[in-house]
Amino acid sequence: MKFLKGLLLPALLVLAPFAAAKPDGPLVKYTTFDHQLVNLFYFDDSNVALVAEFESGRIWRSEDAGKEWTQLDKNMQTLGIYKNPFDNNVAVAIGGRTTHWITYDQGKKWREFTTELPGSFSTPVSFNARDNQKIIFNTIEDIFSGSPLGKTFYTDDGFESKPKLLPVNRKMCIWAKSSDRFLMDDNKYDNRILCIAAGKYSERVKDFRLLISDDFFKNEEEPVMSSGRTVQGMVNMASVKGYLVAAAKAEHSNELALYVTDDTITWHRAEFGEGKIEEDAYTILESTNYSIQVDVMTSRFAFIGSLYTSNSNGTYFTKNQEHTNRNMEGYVDFEKISNIQGIVMVNVVDNWEDVKGPRDDKKLKSRISFDDGRSWEPLKVKSKDGEKELHLHSVTNLHNSGRVFSSPAPGIVMGVGNTGKFLGNYKDGALYVSDDAGLTWQLALEDPHKYEFGDQGSVLLAVKDEGDAKKLKYSLKHGRPDTWLEYDLEDKIRVGELTTVPDSTSLKFIMYGSRAKKSGGREYVLVHIDFKEMHEATCNPDKDFDKWYARVDDKGNPTCVMGHKQYFTRRKWDSECFIGKDFEDPVANFEVCECDQFLDYECDFNFKKEKEGKDATCIPTGALDLPKGACKGDEKSYKGPSGWRKIPGNVCKGNEREEEVERKCDEGKQKEPSGKIHAQLQTFKGDRFREWYYLERDTRLDKEDTDNKDKDETIVVLTSELEAYITYDHGKKWKKAIDDDIVAIYPHQYNNDYVYFITASKKVYYSENRGKTIHDFEAPQMPNVEKLQILQFHPGKKDWLIWIGGEHCEKANSQCHTLASVSQKNGVKWEPLLPYVKKCAFVWREDGRNVKEETVFCEQFTNEDMGAPIELISSTDWFVTKDVKFKSVVEFATMSEFIIVATKGGEDGNSLKLDTSLDAKTFADAKFPPKFTVDHQTAYTVLDSSTHSVFLHVTINPREDQEYGSIIKSNSNGTSYVLSINAVNRNTDGYVDFEKMQGIEGVALVNVVANPDKVDGGAKKLKRTLITHNDGADWEPLRITGVDSDNKAYGCDVKNKDKCSLHLHGYTERSDPRETYSSPTAVGIMMGVGNVGEYLDTIGEASTFITTDGGINWKEAKKGAYAWEFGDQGSIIVIVQRGKDIDHLYYSIDNGDNWNLHEFVDHKIRVDTITTVPSDTSLNFLIWGKDKSGLVTVNVDFSEMKEFKDPCNLDDNNPTDGDYEFWTPQHPFLDDSEGCLFGHKAQYHRKKAGRLCRNGMKINHLHNITENCPCTRRDFECDYNYERQPGGECLPIQGLDLPNATAVCDKGAKEYYDITGYRKIPLSTCESGKEMDHTSGVHPCPGFEDDFERKHGIGGFSLFLAVVIPFLAAGGIGYYVWRNWDGKFGRIRLGDGSGGGLDSGSPWISWPVVAISALVAVVAAVPLMIGSVYKMIASRFGGYGGRTYTSRSSFARGRGDYAVVDPDEGELLGEDSDEDV
Repeated sequence: MKFLKGLLLPALLVLAPFAAAKPDGPLVKYTTFDHQLVNLFYFDDSNVALVAEFESGRIWRSEDAGKEWTQLDKNMQTLGIYKNPFDNNVAVAIGGRTTHWITYDQGKKWREFTTELPGSFSTPVSFNARDNQKIIFNTIEDIFSGSPLGKTFYTDDGFESKPKLLPVNRKMCIWAKSSDRFLMDDNKYDNRILCIAAGKYSERVKDFRLLISDDFFKNEEEPVMSSGRTVQGMVNMASVKGYLVAAAKAEHSNELALYVTDDTITWHRAEFGEGKIEEDAYTILESTNYSIQVDVMTSRFAFIGSLYTSNSNGTYFTKNQEHTNRNMEGYVDFEKISNIQGIVMVNVVDNWEDVKGPRDDKKLKSRISFDDGRSWEPLKVKSKDGEKELHLHSVTNLHNSGRVFSSPAPGIVMGVGNTGKFLGNYKDGALYVSDDAGLTWQLALEDPHKYEFGDQGSVLLAVKDEGDAKKLKYSLKHGRPDTWLEYDLEDKIRVGELTTVPDSTSLKFIMYGSRAKKSGGREYVLVHIDFKEMHEATCNPDKDFDKWYARVDDKGNPTCVMGHKQYFTRRKWDSECFIGKDFEDPVANFEVCECDQFLDYECDFNFKKEKEGKDATCIPTGALDLPKGACKGDEKSYKGPSGWRKIPGNVCKGNEREEEVERKCDEGKQKEPSGKIHAQLQTFKGDRFREWYYLERDTRLDKEDTDNKDKDETIVVLTSELEAYITYDHGKKWKKAIDDDIVAIYPHQYNNDYVYFITASKKVYYSENRGKTIHDFEAPQMPNVEKLQILQFHPGKKDWLIWIGGEHCEKANSQCHTLASVSQKNGVKWEPLLPYVKKCAFVWREDGRNVKEETVFCEQFTNEDMGAPIELISSTDWFVTKDVKFKSVVEFATMSEFIIVATKGGEDGNSLKLDTSLDAKTFADAKFPPKFTVDHQTAYTVLDSSTHSVFLHVTINPREDQEYGSIIKSNSNGTSYVLSINAVNRNTDGYVDFEKMQGIEGVALVNVVANPDKVDGGAKKLKRTLITHNDGADWEPLRITGVDSDNKAYGCDVKNKDKCSLHLHGYTERSDPRETYSSPTAVGIMMGVGNVGEYLDTIGEASTFITTDGGINWKEAKKGAYAWEFGDQGSIIVIVQRGKDIDHLYYSIDNGDNWNLHEFVDHKIRVDTITTVPSDTSLNFLIWGKDKSGLVTVNVDFSEMKEFKDPCNLDDNNPTDGDYEFWTPQHPFLDDSEGCLFGHKAQYHRKKAGRLCRNGMKINHLHNITENCPCTRRDFECDYNYERQPGGECLPIQGLDLPNATAVCDKGAKEYYDITGYRKIPLSTCESGKEMDHTSGVHPCPGFEDDFERKHGIGGFSLFLAVVIPFLAAGGIGYYVWRNWDGKFGRIRLGDGSGGGLDSGSPWISWPVVAISALVAVVAAVPLMIGSVYKMIASRFGGYGGRTYTSRSSFARGRGDYAVVDPDEGELLGEDSDEDV
């Protein structure tokens, strides 16, 4: 039986005391057990102890500190027992399944209760500090899917009644009062619960929210953080003394933002100066009542950190100690001396510069502070030879339960260690003791020992820790030398734990261990040790005690912490008596001190500290609020706050610093922006920019007092001269990133902080902080020369890399081949995987797939022959063992929870077979229809699968410059496809004029060929643009409104949409096909270049158009063809003419109603494109181009405009009260149900018209889905083998079989309807109304019963159709396509072949899946280029398909989505592949 994490004896955090000694020794009694014991603990302030058997889970109880033990009910079998830390009578025993027990009398009686699911393996219970009847019970999470979400139940009557479900899909839940110090003086919020829960419409970690409820989630609210907004991405929270701390994870980064509150109402962002907090790289330590201590990992592989201490409200953290020692579990060598304020012990790594990994030897030194970490000094040992430096083993090397060094016994501290320069091995250590709280130390016993404290330090007990112990050793005189006595045990015992009551006031101890049995083997034993009768004398308060100050300076004078001196009345070290007051804790006494201007004060709210010590000052973090009547007229100053305040809880007196001081009036005014638009031009050598990427930092991580212009907006760029440059301020200043020739830049696919610079050799440069510092490692081989992706990244382990290099490829020869290697330490160390590979990838994903993190799939050439067929091989141990999954593999890919493999087969070798797995072990065969074969040369393009259905373009005319085809669309599980629209334009490279609008459901645009019959005969294409507002069910021309931008009428009648509508140039004509019409953060806005008329004209005749209502109405923005970018989430739109020599741009701050000209440079340049950060949240833009001197970039900064001076006000709890309103998209032809799209009304945040403010931090624009609408015709599309008629009716296609109506019964339906020819659009959530799929007769499913549960699994042909899209979505994306763009719409295209028509008379429609099946057939070889190795490698890192730029927010919005790999392969990355993160 396994026990819950943290409950095994070596890791228990139970405090322990000791007792005195009698001349003939203590009373010792042995109790033997047949099985190993765990979870030994005392109930506080009692002699009652519990322990459990590891194998059976049975519980034993003792009422006399372990002298006698009684087994509880044999039916009680526990995985672990949890004490209520606020009530010493209460504990909960967690059962192995759904039965558990609770006690309210220290285990005498237990009440059984059941839960719907077993308890969570992390933290199953949370106790309320105010009410012992209120308990939260967290059940087990979904371990099969790997989801961190689960169910939580609660009781408010101590489980007398059945626990009730909290209606929240949570990651974790706690009581607000999870600490006895949190709101301890406030009777409010006794029922308040905080949960980290899934997002409103998403279960991805980036959307997790913090929710608060006072009525068990009948009502809930999302707290507003100090930024003024709610924050998503919450991953953890903890109760720390009087604080609650919540951590939010940034997108595409491991960095966290910490928020702290002392009331759950006001949350402050914690700032760490130049330090940063990363997920799984920080430890919240034992903190004080007036500050939080956090250790932040600074060296991941060496496990070294820095210790930070906060001010009293947890907002500003100061570094106290660098190079603290940690271990891989996150434990830190840190301990506060119990019961004494201000004394802290740590271990630091002296040789931190030399330690690179966990196997490197750390040279540790122990340090102690007597002033709350402000200063540190060595531990000192008294000896005949003078003082020696002492080093002690600490928390990272635990050898007992409880605290390592101290207990509530005043000032008595013990530890195992050694003197010398550094800490040695534990087995070579000795026991040292201090009775002055660590100021001075003495050698107590040779060899390492386990130890405990008793009778408030009157008794110190020790037992040998290495091997078997034969003796107990104890001291009654503070452990001083020559005061230790011995007691012989009856047998040798291998000791596992030595403990006593938590407050160290008792004379009784329990020792746990094992000993040899006379009959052979070993038995487990609990040893009761009682010193009570060794002295009959009880200490005399007048003679046996003295006044002992807890902290003294070098001269022995008591020192002050928090405004007081602390002292105890402590037994004298040489008194021969016992205190004998069980469970009466030592009482600290205090003497008030005079205030110290620096030690007793901290910076007030709205101020932050600069410098330390006597040079410290508190400066305003922003504009100060002026007192009423201040700074009127010509007044230059006013009486205002000093910036200092006494630390809350500090009791010092006098020397006040809080009195008001004279302040300048300028401090009370917000700095006025200049109102100017700033531009900075930078030049580069070369004839083109090869590639560039934004390494965007999540706006949640920006410091709240940081001006917009000072935010981190990092870009890396590679020029044609193989020179890499970097900027941190959006191109205002550039510097060379690497002093070496770089052939490619690889941003990390899942983490924007990481970027890799590839050279033509084995040397790789990299950064883990967006280029702030550069390191390097040696790759196992030079980069491969096969045009294969060199680096692969792990979605969950940022330091795990796969490198595909070239072995024996220094010169072009027949021995050159690929070799895959893996690193788990970001290139520090490499292990070989497989040679002769085409592709290797990690197949673990964040959600939906229960796969080991180490699982890797590789495509390897058979018999290690680069020209042979490919095998798919998997491994979970880096190919120490391997499993050949398939032979003759075309490709494999991953998407969501599926892993898909395509192989070639059949008699002709051209048929296609597909297999799918959910666990990387078992694959299901996707059966094709009988007599069905797939020609792998079929040409088609996968367009999109983001709205629960797949759009697939099937090429009908493949001839060069005449290409067009039809788009078919799947149902929600991909099992059937219907025609969406005919004659959609594509080009020779496979790009299709199809694009979905970002940020809004189901809106897409296409360009169709209006004269397909004539094009088939060789005529020129005539193209028209159409739009859908219901995910492809209906298509309409673009509606142009009003007059053009010169207030002139268009040359045709705009009321006649068939002859006069707007047509836009699409993907097939863009210089960079990754440019898009829309932005995910500028909701409802699209821009495009085109013309008004019957057909699309040339680009030279085009103008620029805009829509702000989701594509329903369009208007002309400017004459001419412009490139555009959105800034500040649509607050500003900037356009610039591309391909011309210009010196100006235009911008609009009113959604394109008015355009302002701005000259951004003093001479004309040839503009190629304009970019901004991928999230479109910045007010900075970068123009890329050339002038006479060479390459140029121009940063254009709008942040100083007065229109963006003030932040916009958005309160999610009162969303329309501030600067925002709700905008609801709708279908343009649904007048009778205004506001409905896809069967529901969705509310989006949009800035109110005329509001001049700055959006700032990224907004979750979708606020709510308010209601489902009645169904209408627009919620339905034609069913399988039906086609739409001109009037909108769906009629059967002649000669084809109709769908089987009873098929729904196979999926668990209770009834089925006759086929009507209509099916609901997968995205629609409409209810009742015109349910056009239910207008026919209804029939019962045969054999169906009322209690039948749907148990429909996916397999066979269904699996093929459900996952065929992802197969190519991820496969073969090419060596430079690192990641899918967020919100971008990629494409997958396969090689051309003979086609046919896809209309009512086309043979394609007979087997719609025929077109789909060709998806996976990517078999074209990539020729090896000839030339020097240097040129050979460099030529393969030229961006994408030879194009010069990645623009339109391409860089880091997705790292190279929608890029052609090779003209022969022509595969493009689909949006819903696993590269979308």
